[in-house]
Amino acid sequence: MSKALSKAKGFKQSKSGMYLSMATTAFGAIGVAKQAKKARLENDTLRLIDAAVSAAAIVTGLAILYRELKRLGDDDVLLG
Repeated sequence: MSKALSKAKGFKQSKSGMYLSMATTAFGAIGVAKQAKKARLENDTLRLIDAAVSAAAIVTGLAILYRELKRLGDDDVLLG
C-alpha cells in the first residue's frame, strides 16, 4: 500500500476530516430548518416533530464530532 493511500484512509480520523464531517453535518441543519418552516406554515405537527428530532440528531452528531476532535489532539494522522 502506498504512503498516499494510507494517508487517504486515515483522513476521517484527522483534524481536517473531523472539520469536514462537522461542516457536512451542520449543512444538514439547513434542510431541517426548511422542513420546520414548511411544517409550521402547513400546521403539520408530525413533520414538526420529525424536524425537531432531526435537529436533535444534528446537535448530538456535532457534539460527538467535537468531542472526537478534542481527543484527537496532537496525534493528527495527516501531519506525519
